[in-house]
Amino acid sequence: MSDSTLEQEAQQRHAIEAQITQLFAPEDDGLRQALQAAKQAGLPEIQINPLQGKLLQIFAAANHSRKILEIGSLAGYSGIWLARALPADGRLISLEIDPKHAEVIRASFARAGVAERTEVRVGNALEQLPALQAEAPFDLIFIDADKANYPHYLEWAIKLSRSGSIIIADNCVREGKVFEASPGMDEDTAGLVKYNQLTRDNPLLITIVLANDNDYTDGFNISVVK
Repeated sequence: MSDSTLEQEAQQRHAIEAQITQLFAPEDDGLRQALQAAKQAGLPEIQINPLQGKLLQIFAAANHSRKILEIGSLAGYSGIWLARALPADGRLISLEIDPKHAEVIRASFARAGVAERTEVRVGNALEQLPALQAEAPFDLIFIDADKANYPHYLEWAIKLSRSGSIIIADNCVREGKVFEASPGMDEDTAGLVKYNQLTRDNPLLITIVLANDNDYTDGFNISVVK
């Protein structure tokens, strides 16, 4: 197959993805403004894409989530998608290590109309998670923080869950580089490899990994607690 044919196929796939996004996961002002505010504040532009956001929202709706935990807030973009699946008396708790980022996120939640259903707690996630046992169980837990600690976050996610809870972690495909250990891999890669292995082998979990695009550059690890 020629390079031009491969390029044409890639363009076609991206065009289809863009059409699906436009039809089924369009961004409104609240989501777009969250991205703009994050960019202006100098946050890294590594948030999930709209299709992933809509998928998170569907999972939250599917298991009738009333309490959601987000480990790693970044721009508040994923939190907006998730919070919009909650009932009026539902709650999303988002853990963010950086106080300045937390202020940006709170403002984005307010602009998106989900401030009353969300709370941003500032500090190291591993130090905050034990205190959340009094507020457990959570119906859905989304992990998108420092990758080296993913295995530790999984341990706490299971403790803070119930039967039927959904645990989703981002960045668990990485072009297929995080499915088995390799010589010289860095801490982040090792954390992702371990996370994938733990979710695959844990008898308490039913797990699948889904790529978020046709190029398999990255994607979600999705587990349901038995």
